[in-house]
This record gives sequence, C-alpha cells and structure tokens, in this order.
Amino acid sequence: MYKLFLKRIIDVIISLLIVILTLPLLIIISILLVYYNKGNLFFRQKRVGLREKLFTLYKFKTMTDEVDENGVLLPNELRITPIGSFMRNTSIDELPQLINILIGDMSLIGPRPLPVRYLDLYTDEQKKRHNVRPGITGWAQVNGRNSISWKEKFALDVWYSEHISFLLDIKILFMTIYKVLKISDINSGSKIGAERFNGYN
Repeated sequence: MYKLFLKRIIDVIISLLIVILTLPLLIIISILLVYYNKGNLFFRQKRVGLREKLFTLYKFKTMTDEVDENGVLLPNELRITPIGSFMRNTSIDELPQLINILIGDMSLIGPRPLPVRYLDLYTDEQKKRHNVRPGITGWAQVNGRNSISWKEKFALDVWYSEHISFLLDIKILFMTIYKVLKISDINSGSKIGAERFNGYN
C-alpha cells in the first residue's frame, strides 16, 4: 500500500529539488511579470483540497486585469500577456504551486484542485476525488486535460483516488513530462482555459 505519509515525504523532497533547480528561471519569470503585470506576480484563488478543506492556490499571473466600460473583465483571450501565453503552453505558470505542496495543501500528483463554486455540483461519486490531496498534475491531465469532458475528468480522478500507488505516480510524472515537452492538450482551440463545470457537462 502506497501510504499517504510516504507520498508526502516524496512530494517535499522533489518539490525542494525543483525549486533549487529552477531558481534562475523563477527569478527571470518574476522580473518579466513585474513588467507585464505591474508588479502582480501571483494569481490566488480558493480551491477545494483533501477532504474538501479549502486552501489558497498560487499560480504565476498570466493575464492582466483589464475590464470593459462596464467594469467587467475582458475575455481571457484578450487579457493574456505574451509571457503568460508562453507560461501556460509550457505549464511554467503552475510552478508556484510548489509552495502549496511544501505547506501540505497539495501533492505533485493528484486530481486538479478546482474552484469552490463547483463543490455543490458534484455527485457523491465525484466527491471521492477529494479523498486524496490535489496535485499539480494527475491522471486526468495526462489523459486529455481540457480536451475531455468534466464527467470524464472526474471519472479519471476517482479512479486515481482508488488506485493510488507509487508506480502509478511515476507513470503520471513521466507522461506529464512528455506532454509538456510536446505541448499537447493545453487548450481546446483558441479558447483559454477550460469550460466551466455546470453539473452536467
């Protein structure tokens, strides 16, 4: 049995190594974001984690806060910055989630943590995805990501939570590296980000 505390130790060790190895990149990205986002480095949002506990998720900020004449945010496609587009395509915007891993909110591998507004829309079966810590990448991410439906994603998440193992995590890790290098399944068409879950899709 792949104990969660062993998974936690591995998460911390690997996350620290990634921080050390990518430190020069993190510094460069931070400088560029200060320029493009007027000093705003991070996107912060409450997400649902292990056993439905809420936490603050961190990402590098990839979009501006530009609004229309009514004060409503412009579509994602109009707000994304050049550096933001690059970070999304390479998943570099996810690196600040190493902070979430080190403080215990997340794992390297697990179901993606989703916004709080979705919590009341899940079926009892779909809520099983919260039986493990959410991850930066997961079984659903390497099997379609934004190119599959929410129901398919949740089914993959639940399957992972019920079959979690060291070998499965290693498999997901290598599949993630391959997909990042290939830059596949990042976005569907020209639309930035995934469609909102409405309880049916």
